[in-house]
Amino acid sequence: MEMTLNIPALLFPAVSLLMLAYTNKFLGLAAVIRRLHADYSADPSPIHLAQINHLRHRIQLVRSMQFFGIASLLLCTLCMFFLFKDMQVAGKLVFLIALIFMIISLVISLIEIFISVGTLDMLLEDIEKEKPSGIGSHK
Repeated sequence: MEMTLNIPALLFPAVSLLMLAYTNKFLGLAAVIRRLHADYSADPSPIHLAQINHLRHRIQLVRSMQFFGIASLLLCTLCMFFLFKDMQVAGKLVFLIALIFMIISLVISLIEIFISVGTLDMLLEDIEKEKPSGIGSHK
């Protein structure tokens, strides 16, 4: 089966949108970290320390997501170069690696989402511990 330039070109819009989402996630985390730093400086508490550990892990995951997403895009570009030069085998091999990198990026993104939900659950549990009795009780 011959591979055309259109096949790796299909990934360009998807990767671009993913990179935009990853960048927005990074910027959101940066804002949360800055706010948490201010809160912790004013009033250190155990919940802040737990959040810091989760946020550090999430930032590392976002960095990995971005790395594999960008690497996938670069490999797609290289694949197109090989296909343009009629180097089918090299083009297919590079495209396969690009797809694997994209899969890795998406799996890391899924892991980051689960950690994010865990962090939110931690905050909700902290709020539930502090709520006065009678609020939220159903009769």
